[in-house]
Amino acid sequence: MNFEKQYRYNGKNPLGLTAQPTQPDEKFSDEKAIKLEITKNIKQLNELQGKLYAQDRYGVLIIFQAMDAAGKDSMIAHIMSGVNPQGCEVKSFKQPTTNEIAHDYLWRIHNAVPKRGMIGIFNRSYYEDVLVSRVHPEIIVNEHIGDIQTADQVNDEFFKRRYKDMRYFEDYLQHNGYTVLKFFLHMSKAEQKQRFIRRIEIPSHNWKFSAADIRERKYWDQYQQVYDDALTKTATKAAPWYVIPSDSKWYSRLCVSEIINQRLSELPLAYPSLDASAQAQLKTALNQLDRETD
Repeated sequence: MNFEKQYRYNGKNPLGLTAQPTQPDEKFSDEKAIKLEITKNIKQLNELQGKLYAQDRYGVLIIFQAMDAAGKDSMIAHIMSGVNPQGCEVKSFKQPTTNEIAHDYLWRIHNAVPKRGMIGIFNRSYYEDVLVSRVHPEIIVNEHIGDIQTADQVNDEFFKRRYKDMRYFEDYLQHNGYTVLKFFLHMSKAEQKQRFIRRIEIPSHNWKFSAADIRERKYWDQYQQVYDDALTKTATKAAPWYVIPSDSKWYSRLCVSEIINQRLSELPLAYPSLDASAQAQLKTALNQLDRETD
């Protein structure tokens, strides 16, 4: 099955997020078979990443957005487990610091973009600035931006400008050799409840739970609306969103790992070839090593 095609959303038509599936495709019910496929995908990604790193001409930025407990951390840990750590960077964006607030909102983002040859992963991203801040506009007011002094000024027009910023930013990255992959892990409210319960009941998972998670859960419907709007307004043909059913963590990992591999396979990746002079130097070095007696 072509997950890249099945779950790609390029913004041509309204998304209708609440109508999108959160359950896995019924064809995929064998967890053992899914795990075997993921293992193959991890191996393939390792091979692709080796070429990406050695070639040093293209960069990859992978963005994960989701509601709390949708599995972003475990997704990253599992599907990137076979990648050489030297060629991969993970950045988790928390509440901005005083210094970051003093700059434009994309300043800290651009500083975290990986070098070409690297795979960079954003565990949450600049999209938080049109999601959380839209549900809680007082965040924008407290950032002292221009003449914005009240929550009423943080309106639809404000966020339309930010959507435009983000589309331009992603275009800019692609013009500079980057592939931008954006994943929304789409989980149901019922599944989030069960995962919160597990975090509370299982002692080793307690550290994952925060009282803020319950507070934000009260805004579930509002978050679905702002996610719908953000995904609709920022999905493009070149930088689509992938809306991944995520009530099953194993199924979501299968989908994401296959999509990443497919998109990287579309790049002209190859190990660098040596010119005649460099090959002659290798031959000379090999002859010297062969003549060693000890």
